[in-house]
Amino acid sequence: MKKKPIVGNKKPNNTLRLPDLDQAKSAVLNSLPSKESQRSYRHAMEEFVAWYRSEPRLLFNKTVVTRYRIHLESRQLAPGTINGRLAAVRRLAYEAADSGLLSPELAAGIRRVKGAKKLGVRLGNRLTAEQAKAFGQVPNCTTLKGKRDRALLAVLLGCGLRRREAAELDMANLQQREDHWAIVDLAGKGRHVRTVPVPEWVRAAIDSWLACAEIRDGRLFWCVCRAGKTWGDGMTERVVWHVVKDCAKQAGIEKLTPHDLRRTCARLCHAAGGELGQIQFLLGHVSVQTTEKYLGCQQRIRGAVNDRIGIEPV
Repeated sequence: MKKKPIVGNKKPNNTLRLPDLDQAKSAVLNSLPSKESQRSYRHAMEEFVAWYRSEPRLLFNKTVVTRYRIHLESRQLAPGTINGRLAAVRRLAYEAADSGLLSPELAAGIRRVKGAKKLGVRLGNRLTAEQAKAFGQVPNCTTLKGKRDRALLAVLLGCGLRRREAAELDMANLQQREDHWAIVDLAGKGRHVRTVPVPEWVRAAIDSWLACAEIRDGRLFWCVCRAGKTWGDGMTERVVWHVVKDCAKQAGIEKLTPHDLRRTCARLCHAAGGELGQIQFLLGHVSVQTTEKYLGCQQRIRGAVNDRIGIEPV
């Protein structure tokens, strides 16, 4: 007797159509807790889909993703950027496989696509103590916007916050711990919660802004219109970016980003004798190796480490 075919067990495809890609992309974005990660992955996946559509191919497999990596390398993108794009593509393949849209074997093959090799470590830009002090005083403290910008720069330089953390900072996070002001229960990258001590000079800048803006609850930093008044109930990461860029331009500092102020905070803490473990707590790094990268190193030629090692001729 001839068996009837089983209905409902659809065999996974080797080809992903646009509706399938959209479904997998939505699944990836819904699985990411951070808005920053969602924005980054969305951009990476949309770029891959645009490239995938423009190429005459049918399969979504290891060979295709390898060709995509070669395409990214041909654009002379940084290895970190390439690996970030590939991570999004791998996540896209996993979600497609979990949804039954792609063969698990093909998804496993895509996982084995090697990323771009990183040669060295990107140090970024860091300010000296003198530069950082001068930079923090660039905003005009006689205006409401200037007071806000000074407080914002103080938080970035003195507390080492990420720009998203600074933009979403809430008044309820500012509390006293052990007779010291701190930002408590700060949810950072990957939802890791930490407590960040607030130096007195940073707290003074914050108090000056809050008193002038008459903010008593909600977000700590608000937008300021051209008329010199607050509006809305907060500010975005983009505003933080523009504040740092505009102040850097006025100070004559090139290629300075909000994250460079976080690196600056780490290095200045270390130069002041701060313990590596305490700096790791401050920045909220899971791995101490990440903290070490933030500190950076500068090779010293004068008084070099190999000048006196005990084997010099008398």
